[in-house]
Amino acid sequence: MKAVVLPDGSVSLPATLRERHGLTRGGEVLVEDTGDAIVLRTLDQAVARAQALSRRLVAGQAGASVDDFLAARAGDTGAE
Repeated sequence: MKAVVLPDGSVSLPATLRERHGLTRGGEVLVEDTGDAIVLRTLDQAVARAQALSRRLVAGQAGASVDDFLAARAGDTGAE
């Protein structure tokens, strides 16, 4: 698909892309410069990507889950 860079520097995305990804007027995207490309992600896409990366990084590591963290915190006495 083709997008247009307007004279003021804004980019006009095709309506089909905006609709498919839930981008309405005033919707925000994150812009990533990968060095050889520009990647646009919705905030939901960026969160999902970060969550997937986190899951891969801690997979199989004991004590790495949120439940493990909360259990450890519940065991803290607060004494220093």
